[in-house]
Amino acid sequence: MTNNHIDYIEFPAPDLEATKTFYHSCFGWVFTDYGPEYTAFEESGVSGGFRLSKEPVADGVLVVLYHNNLEIVQNKIRAAGGEITVPTFSFPGGQRFHFRDPAGNMLAVWSEDPAAI
Repeated sequence: MTNNHIDYIEFPAPDLEATKTFYHSCFGWVFTDYGPEYTAFEESGVSGGFRLSKEPVADGVLVVLYHNNLEIVQNKIRAAGGEITVPTFSFPGGQRFHFRDPAGNMLAVWSEDPAAI
């Protein structure tokens, strides 16, 4: 993993089973479920996943960057005019936060779980 590189792409989806069926049938993607609200995909050329969303899809894809120090990158985002929209939260294997860039695009940054490093 490299700091500041796009590491993962995440899409919202209202029906994970239908989404998995579609992408597997059309493109041969393989899926790993992480509970009832998330599935990751492989065999797509980039790492990514689909998260269950009850809201209509409006913003679409969530680009997820990697950085080994979330606090440092949060400070840089704020200093450059970005806005942290979802504070840092933990998930199995790591932590992440979401931000909006000055143009209005939503992205996220993740890091491994500090306890696992």
